[in-house]
Amino acid sequence: MSGYCITLFLQTGMCCDAAIITNSPPWLLASYPEGNLFQLTQEEIQILLAREGREKLFLQGITLAGTKCLLIRDNLYTEGNNTMDLRTKVQIESVYLVVMGQKGTEGGPLNLKAFEMAGYIREAIHQHMARF
Repeated sequence: MSGYCITLFLQTGMCCDAAIITNSPPWLLASYPEGNLFQLTQEEIQILLAREGREKLFLQGITLAGTKCLLIRDNLYTEGNNTMDLRTKVQIESVYLVVMGQKGTEGGPLNLKAFEMAGYIREAIHQHMARF
């Protein structure tokens, strides 16, 4: 039955992954086998559903099935609502700029221009990531 609920939810086209969990005991009841959430651990479920220390989730976020998430809104223990809004945090390890100079262009000025552009890209990524 739980798997059927996951299938129905995914058929809406509004999400790419889903899981059903319980808090006592912390357990993964069902998940989309081709998604990531089938990897949810008992520890992650405990942290996600714990009543104590919820403010820590706002500050540090949470990792679910290996994906870092930020807590945007927490109404999990609000009567009549019982929802949480999480957003995945994009993690970019490295970005590389590859350039090829025009025939006859000296390496020094090209290297300087590439260095300036890399700094601009790095700053743009940093500002973009700060918004999430």
